[in-house]
Amino acid sequence: MVRMTTTPPVRTVPAPPRWAVRAAHVVPLLVLPSGVWRLLLAAGHRGGHTEAGYEALGATGWGAVYVVALSVAGEVLALLTLGLVSPWGEVLPPWVPRFGGRRIPPSAAVVPAAVGSVALTLLWTPFVLWWAVPHPGMTPLGGTVAGFLYLPLVAWGPLLAAVTVSYHRRRRGVPA
Repeated sequence: MVRMTTTPPVRTVPAPPRWAVRAAHVVPLLVLPSGVWRLLLAAGHRGGHTEAGYEALGATGWGAVYVVALSVAGEVLALLTLGLVSPWGEVLPPWVPRFGGRRIPPSAAVVPAAVGSVALTLLWTPFVLWWAVPHPGMTPLGGTVAGFLYLPLVAWGPLLAAVTVSYHRRRRGVPA
């Protein structure tokens, strides 16, 4: 009988602060409500849209593929935030072909995360004005529900920025 054992990755830098770990775990949860709502749209549920609004949305056929891909991509990107507080964000796991076990240069994580946090903040901050803008393709209740499902995304960019700064501070001065 062959026994396979795995050893936990060795942490090469100080552990992340508890607040950063919590913030990193909150990010995927912030993205989830809007993603589930989009998946319902792709499945044919109008999601608060009027019939004309749902038709204009184009969430059927190839539009449904786009909506599903957008939801999956958003959640995957949100889950990458966990790498900023996990050992696999410092050293690639051994099972990664050719590169397993290598230390990740801090800038390879900090630069994309910083750019992403700025982009997300610019993208979602205007959403706080959702209720000030009319939504003719939605029912009043649908517009309210959609607003509450998307509103958590406003926190995605700032939380990612905070976790990124924490990662940078922990990795600063660690040789690549």
